[in-house]
Amino acid sequence: MERNKNTSVNTERETPGHVAIIMDGNGRWASERGLERWQGHKEGVETVRRVLEASGEMGIKYLTLYTFSIENWNRPGQEVSMLMSLMVDAILSETDNLMRQQVKVKAIGNLKDLPVDVREKLMDLIRVTASNTGVVLVLALSYGARWEILQAARQLAIDYKEGRVTELEALDVEDFARYLTTDEIPDPDLLIRTSGECRLSNFLLWQIAYTELYFVDKLWPDFEKEDLYLAVQNFRKRERRFGKTGEQINKIE
Repeated sequence: MERNKNTSVNTERETPGHVAIIMDGNGRWASERGLERWQGHKEGVETVRRVLEASGEMGIKYLTLYTFSIENWNRPGQEVSMLMSLMVDAILSETDNLMRQQVKVKAIGNLKDLPVDVREKLMDLIRVTASNTGVVLVLALSYGARWEILQAARQLAIDYKEGRVTELEALDVEDFARYLTTDEIPDPDLLIRTSGECRLSNFLLWQIAYTELYFVDKLWPDFEKEDLYLAVQNFRKRERRFGKTGEQINKIE
């Protein structure tokens, strides 16, 4: 597949510090080519490599990828097993590349539901890359936003019952956010979804309250570096007001 390597981007203008991506369309990409669905997922790993490299080039600090949702456990068992196997292979094969690029890996989601071998290798990768200083790659695995918010509410209730939280009325948004799996990770500035679908699919529902949304028709395996550049260029044209008026924002600037 021919890749255009000549596209450049002006990183002096505002670049989103955190980009989140719903990587959709692997199965359809494979079906359109008469291939098995797992082959589409394998090609999707190549896209991750391109996008991660481009993120580093552009100065993006955090890249969160919706890798496997809680709802994905409902897929056919054979596909789930293949995805788990592919995940292990990707972790093992990409470790050296991640270290070379100084990528720091984190993971969010109900990780205890992952197969033991997947979880162990993932934890090893997180430990190995912990001191890296490049892009922070956040893998959302067995993740669901409703699950995350419910877990946070449960833990808050436990802390209140056991006296670690004493005044519920004094809690603010920042206090509650510390109970989420994304604690210490900034909210996304830009969320991209591929494949032409225009929905959030239970992804980072709390965190994207003021995130700019960008939908692209391309299936994930066809997503190029240039597509990420275009998404960022589109982001730079937007006026982020966070509830204020345009006049207030322009005055501040």
